[in-house]
Amino acid sequence: MTLSTILLIILILLLVGALPTWPHSRNWGYAPSGLLGTVLIVIVILLLLGMI
Repeated sequence: MTLSTILLIILILLLVGALPTWPHSRNWGYAPSGLLGTVLIVIVILLLLGMI
């Protein structure tokens, strides 16, 4: 597995985890999606710089 494949799998898992569909995660607010956005921005920057 390459690093890109692993990062893609992690992003998909974070996206599913950020959805507020489970009762215990409804009161988390925007924290999971904000974290997902931050991780996504970092990965896009690394891709543009050619480090991944």
